[in-house]
Amino acid sequence: MYTDVHCHLNFKDYGGLDELIENCLSCGVDLIITAGFDIPSSEEGMRIAEKYKNVFFTAGLHPTELKGYAPCDLKRVEELCAHPKCVALGEIGLDYHYPDTDKEKQMLFFEEQIALAAQLVMPVQIHSRDCAADMLTFLTSRIQLLKSGALLHCYSHSPEMAEEFEKLGLYFSFGGTSTYKRSKKPRRAVQALPAERLLTETDSPYLPPSSMYGQFPNTPASIPEITASMAQIKGLETEEMCKIIRSNALKLFPKLNNM
Repeated sequence: MYTDVHCHLNFKDYGGLDELIENCLSCGVDLIITAGFDIPSSEEGMRIAEKYKNVFFTAGLHPTELKGYAPCDLKRVEELCAHPKCVALGEIGLDYHYPDTDKEKQMLFFEEQIALAAQLVMPVQIHSRDCAADMLTFLTSRIQLLKSGALLHCYSHSPEMAEEFEKLGLYFSFGGTSTYKRSKKPRRAVQALPAERLLTETDSPYLPPSSMYGQFPNTPASIPEITASMAQIKGLETEEMCKIIRSNALKLFPKLNNM
């Protein structure tokens, strides 16, 4: 009963998906959400989710993938969100990592998409990199738009900021980086947050856990290692951590209850 709430099966790095899904199921990973980051990847996520019973998808425009898009393109995102297996609008957000970042355009699309999610009564999956202060300010001022829930995926800000985001009712997912003993920030954030706000992800094909250091691609089959590490940090048995994570996923993403 392992859960991967954020990966990218819509990438072409895995070889055959039939074998990958079978391997995940044999490892107990029976719930996977593949995340869209532009229109083609969101549409591919839909096709994958239609093929595999245990796979769901999200649709949205990632902050670093906005080139060539205009707000009118969000009509297609809205159409994809209506699909019965589309569980969230995402991944959306802010990313200040690159020197040529167009912050104004990122803010515009983040605003438009978070408002669309509120209109559709859907949760959002949020990408947040090198922008902690702006992200907290942005979400705090738009708390009314978050009533359907929000996930900060692959959380990378400080534990102190995590506590501020948690006050807004957000959920947090952690992946392979949290399994490395030297990765102090994510491990301290897991420790600081209540278990009822935690979720597991891989962000595969990237971010392998410690046992796969240097290997590519990562896959959702690494979720058991990530879950066991999170359980150890929280002082829980892995089985109990699995149950808590699944319960959190079902609360945040109501469409999963139809699986």
